Amino acid sequence: MLLDPSTGATVLAAPDLVRMLDGEPGVQPELMRFQVETATKVCTSLDDLGRELSRLRRLVTDAAAHLGCCLVASGTAPFGTPGLAALTDQPRYRELACRYGPIAADSGTCGCHVHVGVPSRDLGVQVLARLRPWLASLLAVTANSPIADGCDTGWASWRYMIQSRWPTVRTPAAWPDAAGYDAAVRHLIAWGAALDERSVYFLARLSPRYPTVEIRVADVCLDVGTTVLVAGLTRALVATALAEARQGRPLAPVSAPQVAAALDAAARQGLAGTGVDPFTGQAVDARTLRSRLLDHVCGALTDRADTQIVTRLLHRLDDRGTGADRQRALFTRTASAPAFIQALARATLSGCEPAARR
Repeated sequence: MLLDPSTGATVLAAPDLVRMLDGEPGVQPELMRFQVETATKVCTSLDDLGRELSRLRRLVTDAAAHLGCCLVASGTAPFGTPGLAALTDQPRYRELACRYGPIAADSGTCGCHVHVGVPSRDLGVQVLARLRPWLASLLAVTANSPIADGCDTGWASWRYMIQSRWPTVRTPAAWPDAAGYDAAVRHLIAWGAALDERSVYFLARLSPRYPTVEIRVADVCLDVGTTVLVAGLTRALVATALAEARQGRPLAPVSAPQVAAALDAAARQGLAGTGVDPFTGQAVDARTLRSRLLDHVCGALTDRADTQIVTRLLHRLDDRGTGADRQRALFTRTASAPAFIQALARATLSGCEPAARR
């Protein structure tokens, strides 16, 4: 988000910022002109990912400062948005606004999308089915949007609730193969639930552009460390799912209503309270569910030498709290909107190294 440091209002400066950084492929416009998308290059280690994320955040922060605004990594704009008046002037975005006006107007939210390469689309579909029970824990870890319209919403991820209004924001089904997945996507487009394949917003999907599965459930993370953490956990989940699929292990018996209930609980509570076990539908402490995820991916983390990094970042998360916990504490403690926004801007750059001169 690009925000006014004096008021917290959104600043419609993204087109100018992208032009300033012309030639930087990792910085792109988004649906609304107060949003900037940063996208890393393909990374093969969590250390590389952390460096690339830091570089991009510092680069955009410096450019934003030249434009009189600040960069804040938050799933929702804390003090409201101007709706469709902020729409980025691109044909596809105009068509989305025309078809889904009120939904599009509220959709200036920021998520964290993790792409992980898969050997084939058929295997990718099997991975999607095996990810379903774990999506809620990823959301709980990354929840970072408790404040909207100047108020505490009572939710850890208000972004998830806003995005859920889109007709295609749903958990992936257990399709038998890529042909089944493609048929489901075609039907959604034919029924008018989506404009095109890119606007089929499954919480985990086959990427329309890359040979990857794309996990889209997470809020944008307040700091780089949490982003690296969710990327490490996600890659390990995909690796575990691939191994299970190749071994012919049966899918765990989870129902769509139980997965949806787990996601709703994660959006409401984050890691601060009770979650829902997607396997049983029973209430379980959210941190217990997170521990179960860690046990599930332990082998994959070890295989990629990621255990130490992920464990360290989980301990830091426990010490500091999630982005939602930290936002809520800052919102309560700071005496003014400027102090709150500036504290979020500092947290956004937490751990980032200075950008190289251009």
